[in-house]
Amino acid sequence: MSRRHTGIRALAAAALLVPLAACSSSGSDGDAKPAAKAAGFPYTVTNCGVKTTYDAPPERAVTMNQHTTEVMLELGLKDHLAGTAYLDDKVLPKYEKAYDSVPVVAKEYPSYEKLLAANPDFVYGGYASAFLAGDGRSREALAKSGIKSRLNVEGCAKKPVSMDDVYREVREVGSTFGVRDRADKWVRGAQRELAATAEKSKGRKPLSVFVYDSGDKTAFTAGGRGIGNDIIKRAGGRNVFAHVDKSFSDASWESVVKNKPEAILILDYGATTVAQKKKRLLDDPVLQDVPAIRNKRFAVLPLSDMVTGVRAPEAVRKLAAQL
Repeated sequence: MSRRHTGIRALAAAALLVPLAACSSSGSDGDAKPAAKAAGFPYTVTNCGVKTTYDAPPERAVTMNQHTTEVMLELGLKDHLAGTAYLDDKVLPKYEKAYDSVPVVAKEYPSYEKLLAANPDFVYGGYASAFLAGDGRSREALAKSGIKSRLNVEGCAKKPVSMDDVYREVREVGSTFGVRDRADKWVRGAQRELAATAEKSKGRKPLSVFVYDSGDKTAFTAGGRGIGNDIIKRAGGRNVFAHVDKSFSDASWESVVKNKPEAILILDYGATTVAQKKKRLLDDPVLQDVPAIRNKRFAVLPLSDMVTGVRAPEAVRKLAAQL
C-alpha cells in the first residue's frame, strides 16, 4: 500500500511513417528527400503540469503500476515496452501472453539505476509514488537523463476523477504512441458498455457502500476524489466516504459504524485474502450493528479495477451485478 500511502523496438511505429521518397527529382544534385514525420506528430501534451512534445512515438517505454501496463497492452503497444514494474494482482487473461513477453524490471518500484538500465525513452507511472523525488525517480530527474514521462491523471487530480478522465487517459496515451484511432475505438466501446449498465440499473435506489481496502486499527478506504467513487455511483451505489477529498484515505471504525453502510466492497489484492478480510470485519464487535455486517452483504473487486485505467467500465458492470 505504500505507493498510495506516500504519494523492442517499435514494430508498429514503422507502419506509421509516411513512405520515404525513393529518390530525388530528376535534378542534378541526386539528394534524397528528408524523411517525413510520423502521422500525428509532433504531438504536444500537458500532463500533471509537465508539458512535453513528442516528435515520434516512444520506442522503449517502461510502465510502473498495473493500470498503466494494461492501458499500453489494450492499445496494442507491447512492442513499445522495454519493461514493466509493480503489479497489484494479475493482468487480465487477454493480456497474459503479451505481458509475459515483456521484461519485468522490478517486482515493485525499481531503483533509479535499475530503471535506467532498461534504457527507456519514456516512463509511464500510475501513482504519484512512481515518481517520488526521495526515491530518485522524479520526472525532473528523468528529464535530465533525456527520458520523457507520464503520470496517470488520477495521480495529480485536484478534483474528483470521473470516467471522462479515463477516456482522456487512454486517448492521450494513444496520441503519444500514434494510435489515437485505437484509443477512440476503445472509448466508444466503453461508452456503449456503460450505457448498457446504466439501463439495467435504472430505477434502483442507491445502496450505501463502504469500501474496505485494508487496515486494522483504522480502515483504509476509497474517498471521493478517485475513479472508485464514480464506479460505485454508476453501479447504483453511494460511497459513504465520498465526502473525503482523497482517492484513498484512512477512516476510523467509529465513522464506518456511523455511516451505516448497507454493503461492503472488498478490494482483492496482496497477501491478505478476501476470506480473511471478511472474517476480520464479521468478527469485529464494533461493527455488529452495521447493516452490511448483519446481512453479510459483500461485493468484491480486484484493486486494479478501482483505478483510472481500461478496467473501469467493466468494473461498473461487475459491481452493479453484485449490488
